Amino acid sequence: MKALGIIFSNIHNETIDELTRKRTSASIPFGGRYRLIDFALSNIVSADIVNVGILAQKNYQSLMDHLGSGKDWDLSRRNGGLVIFPPYGSYKSDTLYSNRLEALISIRGYIEKNKEDLVVLMDCDSANVIDLNDVLEQHVANQADITIIYRHGKCGSDMASHMDLKMDETGRVIKADLKSKVGKITNSSINVWVINRRLLQCLLDDAVSQGLESFHRDILFNNIKSLKIFGYEHKGIYLHVNSMENYFKYNMALLEKENRDALFGDRNHRIYTKVRDSAPTRYGFEAKVENSFIADGCEIEGTVINSVLFRGVKVGKGTVVKNSILMQDTI
Repeated sequence: MKALGIIFSNIHNETIDELTRKRTSASIPFGGRYRLIDFALSNIVSADIVNVGILAQKNYQSLMDHLGSGKDWDLSRRNGGLVIFPPYGSYKSDTLYSNRLEALISIRGYIEKNKEDLVVLMDCDSANVIDLNDVLEQHVANQADITIIYRHGKCGSDMASHMDLKMDETGRVIKADLKSKVGKITNSSINVWVINRRLLQCLLDDAVSQGLESFHRDILFNNIKSLKIFGYEHKGIYLHVNSMENYFKYNMALLEKENRDALFGDRNHRIYTKVRDSAPTRYGFEAKVENSFIADGCEIEGTVINSVLFRGVKVGKGTVVKNSILMQDTI
């Protein structure tokens, strides 16, 4: 099933300023050897989507270094493949785009040039495994205009800014709130959508002519009655990184086998990342390691307990690392 992928790389930078001062949120390190964008890209390529556009705004040098030509995701192609869009001036002025809708308007030519029937729009602020093939099949079966992926359950603070969907027995969205209520049982959007490409073109053209400003309010919320919008429940793992607290919490969650298996255990849905030809981790004679997630290329001479170590970390003799996250090449 032919679809075009579009990824927003830094929509939520302001919520994790400590990690995004020198990089975009898409290139935040996660789980020892990955970046957050790896999960979005892996979901897309697992659905055999081969044309992917990535919208960047600022601090995206590390993202470009990580992605390169896209060959590690099999997206280095003569025609199509991976395209990184640098900051465009908005359709209103020469300033950088300030929201999701302006970002999409800035690449209208790219959307029009591609001939796929569907477009998958997604953020990359979480570690997850989504079967996009199943989502696309349901979208076509429902003859939907838009499909919104959501999670059902008690809403935590990390999902408070996400749309809360109300659906009928067929799964069609009949009502929505722009924000979910913390502590309530909600159907909170995870900011992944499937939309018909020609419809998206028309909606973007209307947005320009009418001066619309919000993707959620003006494109989704205001068209619930006029468009066939359906929900798709995501029941798999979803680790939403929108704060330093959640960044620490969800990295530490990988110390539990159940979470590791859910994220990395499906042989038919690999999580791909940039290949770095590092030697295996070396453990010294006095090294002591307990319940830790350690990437390749590390040198462990001391003690590491309940921690996540990224590539190339060195822990010297007599050093104790406990309940910590050590970034790449830390000594």
